[in-house]
Amino acid sequence: MNASTAGLELPSRSRTLRDAVELLSSMRFAIALLTLICIASVIGTVLRQHEPLNNYVNQFGPFWARVFDALHLYAVYSAWWFLLILAFLVVSTSLCIARNAPKIFADLRTYKEQVRANSLQAFPHRASGTVEGESREAALARVSALLAARGWRAKAQVREGAGGGVMVAARKGAANKIGYLAAHSAIVLICIGGLCDGDLIVRAQMALAGKSPFTGGGRLGDVPPQHWLSAANPTYRANIGVSEGRTGNTAVIQLSDGIVLQPLPFDIELKKFIVEFYPTGSPKLFASDVVLHDRETGESHATTIRVNRPAEYRGVTIYQSSFGDGGSKLRFKGWPLAGGATFPVEGEVGGATELSAAAGGAPLGLEFTGLRVINVENLGEANAAMSGATDVRKVDLVQRLESHLGSGAKSAGDKKLQNVGPSFSYKLRDAAGQAREYNNYMRPLTLDGQRVFLAGVRDDANEAFRYLRIPADEDDGLAGWMRLRAALGDPALREQAVSRYVSRAVPADKPELSEQLTISARRVLSLFAGAEAPRADGGARRGGLQAVSDFLETAVPEADRGRTAEVLLRIMNGTLFELLNLGREQAKLVPLQPTEATQDFMRQAVLSLSDAFFYPAPFLLELEDFQQVQESVFQVARAPGKTLVYAGCLFLIVGVFAMLYIRERRLWVWLQDQPGSGGTRLTAALSSTRQTLDVDREFEQLRAALLPDMPSPTVKVSE
Repeated sequence: MNASTAGLELPSRSRTLRDAVELLSSMRFAIALLTLICIASVIGTVLRQHEPLNNYVNQFGPFWARVFDALHLYAVYSAWWFLLILAFLVVSTSLCIARNAPKIFADLRTYKEQVRANSLQAFPHRASGTVEGESREAALARVSALLAARGWRAKAQVREGAGGGVMVAARKGAANKIGYLAAHSAIVLICIGGLCDGDLIVRAQMALAGKSPFTGGGRLGDVPPQHWLSAANPTYRANIGVSEGRTGNTAVIQLSDGIVLQPLPFDIELKKFIVEFYPTGSPKLFASDVVLHDRETGESHATTIRVNRPAEYRGVTIYQSSFGDGGSKLRFKGWPLAGGATFPVEGEVGGATELSAAAGGAPLGLEFTGLRVINVENLGEANAAMSGATDVRKVDLVQRLESHLGSGAKSAGDKKLQNVGPSFSYKLRDAAGQAREYNNYMRPLTLDGQRVFLAGVRDDANEAFRYLRIPADEDDGLAGWMRLRAALGDPALREQAVSRYVSRAVPADKPELSEQLTISARRVLSLFAGAEAPRADGGARRGGLQAVSDFLETAVPEADRGRTAEVLLRIMNGTLFELLNLGREQAKLVPLQPTEATQDFMRQAVLSLSDAFFYPAPFLLELEDFQQVQESVFQVARAPGKTLVYAGCLFLIVGVFAMLYIRERRLWVWLQDQPGSGGTRLTAALSSTRQTLDVDREFEQLRAALLPDMPSPTVKVSE
């Protein structure tokens, strides 16, 4: 019996109804639905689900982002059309089973012993011969014993009259038909399980109980009751974050158009979060030591939840999903970039504060967004030559102007992974609500042979951070560079630095050079400090190397720019070195000598002072201390359909293996008395659902056992 691909034929006068039922119950319709589900699953796998709409707008553009949103491609598995396809697939496959199951069960009970003896000659595998000296009864007994020993189930039919005999019909591999039912039943079970554990039942409860998705923000306790589901909800899959030392009992169910809150029948208390990392910085192991407090009985149950090792309590399965920051305590030192006294800042991740006069400008909202204790970066040398002594007067001005605030650890050489310590991120929000995100490292990194602090900034969350590299002073701190920047902004100190530089640079026998060198030094230092008048085109004043470049382009003929730029940079570097020591004198520190280490510091200081004009913040935050608090994110699921899905998977495995590896075979043996010889004429034929070499070999073995005295050529086997 072969399964038909046609549908049910409903005895109805309505042709439309007959055609609809036939289509719905046909195998071709079920295969088409299964294909659609596979395509939708590919989309749901490739396209990240439940992301903010702005992310999709940036990725696909405004038009296609709205088209995909209208098609619910950002939440494929909860889309109405996906659930509708699942429902139709359940109905269609169930009708296919209902149509073919009676035929299959009937076929399992029949041996087809009524086959005519003459028709055996038409089978591809057949053999015939006479067994001398063996009566028909003895031959029947021998054949029956032989088939039973080889695992065949047989049934004999005695035919009387002229040309009578005994037809033995046997079968083997009937489980092949069971595989068809098992595989199709698996599809039904898995789809029903998916419908039970999906958004369909949650949305049905919401519709019946008058609930609606919540799209606002704030504390969970302030969310109105119409956005809360019942604690007796029979099925859900939600997420809950719990910080170390705290307790949580409200999970969040993410829907395509908002969230709803799901209270749990117990409290989750996170005692300790454990995390281990690979050398690359990716997490190797994370687990949570928790105590579950039953809200009805007051009982407590301690357990450890690991990845792929969930805990189950009160019918709810708790999975370790991810982790984050649970409100780490942070303590900063604020450095005003325009100069002035430092100021303290304290906060915690997830919190916010406001800075006004202490920040050296208009009020700004400060939002603490993250703390990352481990940062594994590639610190391979990008240019080995730069790690040695470098004359700061030979700075490549054009190269620096092409790359302001570049990558924090960009390297073209071999990779050298190293943990560079903690980093923290924060946002500064102005009065108009516009915000920039910043990311600073707590300790200096060694890049290109120089110890530097990295201060990153980006205007949009989809951009990479651009880093300002600030050289560390002799104490491995920020104070040296900050003193130099403050001195650069002081006109009186700039004038003193010019005077000192001129007095040391002009030979005693050429005093007439002092006036011209003073004018040049004062002009280039003023340009670099951004103290010149506003630009003629009305734009903002520029400082750093960009201002020097603009001056060269407007005031110096093109043929003389190369030589003039070299002279101006030498003068600027000399005055900056004097300015550095003036700042140290004010701080009552010993002046620096022009050693190799000082040259390295000044080289990076010149570049970072120039880049600082592109750093959009009035101050820089330095992390002095922190107290880390981890947050563990759990996925909590009450999934009654899980049992159906597991059963469906088992059925699918059994069905596929049965259909692929079990061959249904039928064997007929016709026994007839041979007149005059006292022997029995035996004719055998074999039928199989698939013609393979194994079938040929099996029939040859059967022929040799049924007709032991007959040579092999009497066996007729089709090619």
